[in-house]
Amino acid sequence: MEIDRADGRTPNQLRPLACSRGILNRAHGSANWSQVYGPKAGTKKNENPEKACIEVIWKPKTGQIGKPEKEYEMILKRTLQSICLLTVNPNTTTSVIVQVVNDDGALLPCAINAACAALVDAGIPLKNLAVAICCCLTDSGCVILDPNKLEEQKMKAFVYLVFPNSILSVLPEGSSQVGGEPVEHGIITSVTHGVMSVDDYLHCLQRGRAASAKLSDFLRRNLQSHSPGDLSKAG
Repeated sequence: MEIDRADGRTPNQLRPLACSRGILNRAHGSANWSQVYGPKAGTKKNENPEKACIEVIWKPKTGQIGKPEKEYEMILKRTLQSICLLTVNPNTTTSVIVQVVNDDGALLPCAINAACAALVDAGIPLKNLAVAICCCLTDSGCVILDPNKLEEQKMKAFVYLVFPNSILSVLPEGSSQVGGEPVEHGIITSVTHGVMSVDDYLHCLQRGRAASAKLSDFLRRNLQSHSPGDLSKAG
Protein backbone atom coordinates (compact mmCIF):
# COMPACT_ATOMS: atom_id res chain seq x y z
CA MET A 1 0.00 0.00 0.00
CA GLU A 2 1.40 3.36 -1.03
CA ILE A 3 1.00 6.54 0.99
CA ASP A 4 1.62 10.14 0.03
CA ARG A 5 4.03 11.99 2.31
CA ALA A 6 3.99 15.77 2.52
CA ASP A 7 7.68 16.09 1.67
CA GLY A 8 7.46 13.77 -1.33
CA ARG A 9 9.41 10.85 0.13
CA THR A 10 8.49 7.20 -0.35
CA PRO A 11 7.55 5.19 2.78
CA ASN A 12 11.06 3.69 2.97
CA GLN A 13 12.99 6.86 2.12
CA LEU A 14 15.11 8.50 4.84
CA ARG A 15 15.71 12.21 5.09
CA PRO A 16 19.17 13.45 3.96
CA LEU A 17 21.85 12.45 6.48
CA ALA A 18 24.32 14.91 7.97
CA CYS A 19 26.78 14.66 10.83
CA SER A 20 29.32 17.19 12.08
CA ARG A 21 31.98 16.25 14.61
CA GLY A 22 34.56 18.25 16.52
CA ILE A 23 32.29 21.29 16.69
CA LEU A 24 33.34 22.32 20.21
CA ASN A 25 36.96 23.35 20.73
CA ARG A 26 37.18 22.62 24.47
CA ALA A 27 35.32 19.28 24.49
CA HIS A 28 37.22 16.02 24.24
CA GLY A 29 34.77 15.00 21.56
CA SER A 30 31.56 16.42 20.11
CA ALA A 31 28.96 15.87 17.43
CA ASN A 32 25.99 17.82 16.20
CA TRP A 33 23.16 17.82 18.76
CA SER A 34 25.27 16.29 21.53
CA GLN A 35 28.54 16.87 23.35
CA VAL A 36 30.74 14.45 25.27
CA TYR A 37 33.01 15.40 28.14
CA GLY A 38 34.94 12.58 29.74
CA PRO A 39 35.80 10.26 31.11
CA LYS A 40 36.21 12.13 34.39
CA ALA A 41 37.42 10.55 37.63
CA GLY A 42 34.91 8.87 39.89
CA THR A 43 31.56 7.18 39.33
CA LYS A 44 28.18 8.48 40.38
CA LYS A 45 26.42 7.34 43.55
CA ASN A 46 25.05 3.77 43.40
CA GLU A 47 27.19 2.97 40.34
CA ASN A 48 29.69 0.10 40.24
CA PRO A 49 33.20 1.56 40.88
CA GLU A 50 34.72 -1.37 38.97
CA LYS A 51 33.11 -0.13 35.77
CA ALA A 52 32.88 3.19 33.96
CA CYS A 53 29.69 5.19 34.35
CA ILE A 54 27.71 6.82 31.54
CA GLU A 55 25.83 9.99 32.48
CA VAL A 56 23.27 11.48 30.08
CA ILE A 57 21.97 15.05 30.39
CA TRP A 58 19.18 16.09 28.03
CA LYS A 59 18.72 19.81 27.38
CA PRO A 60 15.53 20.81 25.52
CA LYS A 61 15.58 23.59 22.95
CA THR A 62 13.36 25.68 25.25
CA GLY A 63 11.85 25.33 28.71
CA GLN A 64 12.54 22.86 31.49
CA ILE A 65 13.16 19.14 31.16
CA GLY A 66 9.96 17.11 31.49
CA LYS A 67 8.83 13.48 31.61
CA PRO A 68 9.53 12.74 27.91
CA GLU A 69 13.07 14.11 28.22
CA LYS A 70 13.67 12.04 31.37
CA GLU A 71 12.58 8.96 29.43
CA TYR A 72 14.94 9.90 26.60
CA GLU A 73 17.80 10.21 29.10
CA MET A 74 17.11 6.74 30.48
CA ILE A 75 16.83 5.09 27.04
CA LEU A 76 19.96 6.82 25.75
CA LYS A 77 21.95 5.90 28.87
CA ARG A 78 21.00 2.23 28.67
CA THR A 79 21.75 2.15 24.96
CA LEU A 80 25.20 3.70 25.38
CA GLN A 81 26.00 1.44 28.35
CA SER A 82 25.34 -1.58 26.13
CA ILE A 83 27.87 -0.51 23.47
CA CYS A 84 30.63 0.94 25.68
CA LEU A 85 33.47 -1.15 27.10
CA LEU A 86 32.80 -0.16 30.71
CA THR A 87 35.67 -2.18 32.19
CA VAL A 88 38.42 -0.30 30.29
CA ASN A 89 38.23 2.88 32.40
CA PRO A 90 36.76 1.78 35.76
CA ASN A 91 35.65 4.32 38.34
CA THR A 92 35.25 7.09 35.75
CA THR A 93 32.22 8.93 34.40
CA THR A 94 31.59 9.98 30.81
CA SER A 95 28.98 12.73 30.53
CA VAL A 96 26.93 12.85 27.34
CA ILE A 97 25.12 16.19 27.02
CA VAL A 98 22.38 16.33 24.40
CA GLN A 99 21.45 19.87 23.40
CA VAL A 100 18.36 19.92 21.21
CA VAL A 101 18.82 22.51 18.46
CA ASN A 102 15.72 21.61 16.43
CA ASP A 103 13.07 18.89 16.54
CA ASP A 104 11.53 17.90 13.22
CA GLY A 105 10.71 14.33 14.19
CA ALA A 106 12.59 11.14 15.16
CA LEU A 107 14.42 13.12 17.84
CA LEU A 108 15.58 10.23 20.04
CA PRO A 109 17.14 8.18 17.19
CA CYS A 110 18.89 11.32 16.02
CA ALA A 111 20.31 11.87 19.52
CA ILE A 112 21.48 8.25 19.74
CA ASN A 113 23.29 8.49 16.40
CA ALA A 114 24.90 11.79 17.40
CA ALA A 115 25.98 10.44 20.80
CA CYS A 116 27.57 7.38 19.19
CA ALA A 117 29.56 9.59 16.80
CA ALA A 118 30.61 11.85 19.68
CA LEU A 119 31.83 8.90 21.76
CA VAL A 120 34.05 7.79 18.89
CA ASP A 121 35.30 11.35 18.51
CA ALA A 122 36.17 11.37 22.22
CA GLY A 123 38.07 8.09 21.97
CA ILE A 124 35.70 6.21 24.31
CA PRO A 125 36.26 2.43 23.84
CA LEU A 126 33.19 0.81 22.23
CA LYS A 127 32.19 -2.80 21.62
CA ASN A 128 30.63 -1.72 18.35
CA LEU A 129 28.96 1.22 16.70
CA ALA A 130 25.20 1.55 16.82
CA VAL A 131 22.64 3.16 14.53
CA ALA A 132 19.08 4.18 15.44
CA ILE A 133 15.95 4.72 13.37
CA CYS A 134 12.25 5.46 13.92
CA CYS A 135 9.58 3.38 12.16
CA CYS A 136 5.96 4.66 12.15
CA LEU A 137 2.69 2.85 11.56
CA THR A 138 -0.14 4.75 9.86
CA ASP A 139 -3.86 4.17 10.47
CA SER A 140 -3.97 2.33 7.15
CA GLY A 141 -1.23 -0.08 8.28
CA CYS A 142 1.57 1.37 6.15
CA VAL A 143 5.07 1.57 7.67
CA ILE A 144 7.13 4.71 7.03
CA LEU A 145 10.69 5.40 8.08
CA ASP A 146 12.27 8.47 9.67
CA PRO A 147 9.08 10.56 10.12
CA ASN A 148 9.14 14.33 10.37
CA LYS A 149 7.33 16.08 13.24
CA LEU A 150 4.04 16.48 11.38
CA GLU A 151 4.03 12.83 10.36
CA GLU A 152 4.81 11.72 13.92
CA GLN A 153 1.75 13.52 15.23
CA LYS A 154 -0.52 11.66 12.79
CA MET A 155 0.83 8.17 13.39
CA LYS A 156 -1.10 5.32 15.00
CA ALA A 157 2.09 4.00 16.61
CA PHE A 158 5.85 4.12 16.21
CA VAL A 159 8.94 2.27 17.39
CA TYR A 160 12.50 3.40 18.05
CA LEU A 161 15.01 0.75 16.97
CA VAL A 162 18.77 0.64 17.63
CA PHE A 163 20.89 -1.89 15.77
CA PRO A 164 24.55 -2.87 16.32
CA ASN A 165 27.10 -2.43 13.59
CA SER A 166 30.12 -4.64 14.18
CA ILE A 167 31.74 -5.42 10.84
CA LEU A 168 34.98 -4.59 12.65
CA SER A 169 35.28 -5.33 16.36
CA VAL A 170 37.63 -4.80 19.27
CA LEU A 171 36.19 -7.84 21.05
CA PRO A 172 37.95 -11.25 21.16
CA GLU A 173 37.30 -13.65 18.30
CA GLY A 174 33.95 -15.39 18.64
CA SER A 175 32.48 -12.87 21.09
CA SER A 176 30.85 -10.95 18.23
CA GLN A 177 28.29 -13.74 17.94
CA VAL A 178 25.27 -14.48 20.11
CA GLY A 179 23.64 -17.87 19.78
CA GLY A 180 25.64 -18.51 16.62
CA GLU A 181 24.29 -15.37 14.93
CA PRO A 182 26.46 -12.31 14.11
CA VAL A 183 25.75 -9.51 16.58
CA GLU A 184 24.82 -7.13 13.74
CA HIS A 185 21.74 -9.31 13.15
CA GLY A 186 20.51 -8.51 16.66
CA ILE A 187 18.96 -5.46 18.22
CA ILE A 188 20.22 -3.22 21.03
CA THR A 189 17.17 -1.13 21.92
CA SER A 190 13.48 -1.28 21.02
CA VAL A 191 10.95 1.23 22.37
CA THR A 192 7.34 1.32 21.14
CA HIS A 193 4.68 4.01 21.53
CA GLY A 194 1.05 3.41 20.69
CA VAL A 195 -0.63 0.10 19.82
CA MET A 196 0.59 -2.23 17.10
CA SER A 197 0.18 -5.94 16.42
CA VAL A 198 3.06 -8.41 16.53
CA ASP A 199 2.98 -8.64 12.73
CA ASP A 200 3.16 -4.84 12.44
CA TYR A 201 6.10 -4.76 14.86
CA LEU A 202 7.95 -7.45 12.91
CA HIS A 203 7.27 -5.48 9.73
CA CYS A 204 8.78 -2.37 11.35
CA LEU A 205 11.75 -4.44 12.52
CA GLN A 206 12.34 -5.72 9.00
CA ARG A 207 12.13 -2.25 7.46
CA GLY A 208 14.29 -0.73 10.17
CA ARG A 209 17.00 -3.37 9.88
CA ALA A 210 17.15 -2.88 6.10
CA ALA A 211 17.48 0.90 6.52
CA SER A 212 20.16 0.50 9.20
CA ALA A 213 22.60 -0.67 6.54
CA LYS A 214 22.43 2.77 4.90
CA LEU A 215 22.84 4.49 8.27
CA SER A 216 25.82 2.26 9.12
CA ASP A 217 27.50 2.98 5.82
CA PHE A 218 26.99 6.73 6.27
CA LEU A 219 28.36 6.64 9.83
CA ARG A 220 31.47 4.69 8.79
CA ARG A 221 32.20 7.02 5.88
CA ASN A 222 31.70 10.07 8.10
CA LEU A 223 34.08 8.74 10.76
CA GLN A 224 36.69 7.70 8.20
CA SER A 225 36.59 11.09 6.47
CA HIS A 226 37.62 12.78 9.74
CA SER A 227 40.23 10.33 10.98
CA PRO A 228 41.10 6.91 9.50
CA GLY A 229 42.19 5.77 12.96
CA ASP A 230 38.81 6.31 14.58
CA LEU A 231 37.43 2.96 13.50
CA SER A 232 40.23 1.18 15.37
CA LYS A 233 38.33 2.17 18.51
CA ALA A 234 35.04 0.63 17.51
CA GLY A 235 33.58 -1.69 14.92
